[in-house]
Amino acid sequence: MKNRWAFRLVDRHGECSGCWGLSSQELNELYRSCDALLNIGGVTGLRDEHMAAPLRVYVETDPVTVELQLAAGDANTWNPLAEHDVVVTYGENYGAADCGVPLNGVSFGRTRQPIDLDLWPAAYTPSARYFTTIGNYKQNGNDVEYKGEVYRWSKHHEWEKFLDLPQGTAQEFELAMSIDKGPDRERLKTHGWRLVCPLKMSVDIFGDYQNYFRGSRAEFTVAKDQNVRLRSGWFSERDACYLASGKPVIAQDTGFSNVLPTGKGLFAFNTSEEALAAVDAINRDYRGNCLAARAVAEEYFETTKVASRLLADIGLT
Repeated sequence: MKNRWAFRLVDRHGECSGCWGLSSQELNELYRSCDALLNIGGVTGLRDEHMAAPLRVYVETDPVTVELQLAAGDANTWNPLAEHDVVVTYGENYGAADCGVPLNGVSFGRTRQPIDLDLWPAAYTPSARYFTTIGNYKQNGNDVEYKGEVYRWSKHHEWEKFLDLPQGTAQEFELAMSIDKGPDRERLKTHGWRLVCPLKMSVDIFGDYQNYFRGSRAEFTVAKDQNVRLRSGWFSERDACYLASGKPVIAQDTGFSNVLPTGKGLFAFNTSEEALAAVDAINRDYRGNCLAARAVAEEYFETTKVASRLLADIGLT
């Protein structure tokens, strides 16, 4: 075993970024001689140089959309699954009896977000006021029609189901999201959601971004309709970072409750009533839930554990 790895790091134009000062010739030799090439996210197609790798592993970080498009027979869908020897996905509920994602004959392995716990230390701040989250409210594109139903990509469809949540509790909520001035912003504010701009924290990931997590009381968040209705098992790396920071997480259930422990530190919900019950449970035993959140991160998302499991599953240990 040579223990040489090539991680496919590219920008949206397909240019390699972060190649550690290697020349093109040296990089191409690394692709050829490595044990495995891990294509994280699959944002571009593989070139001939990458195809020379003896084992090409696609790590699907944003599941469901491509699977739906392929199952619906979309001729314009680029199929990254076909370019790789092994496919692993963050959709950890794939293949379960309650999962409706069409797998198109692909044998999926399962993995999850690796979190460096040294970079994400726990911060116990009992005086913190807000249950928060960071993300996009509304995005266009990537809706897919499959078997006569439209599966939505933009999370605003799910947020609108829980607009009344702040009115059912004394707990305060804050969303760090870019939301255009207009009906969406006014509707959220009217229903009791506090809104802040995420721009500052999004450009300083080791400063303002992490500090936002540490200054939060907990996280409350929804998921994409595609993941929720089809129960893919997807779980957000943002949620994992909240857990690592010692912040309890209340997340809309995508089927992740089948593979991760819930009920202390991490809560899965399907209804407003379940979400409000989780809010009450966290505030009744805040310290206990903070400790439990960190424990979930340590047991299920710690980098070496996730990496060791992945390498074993693809046959490299």
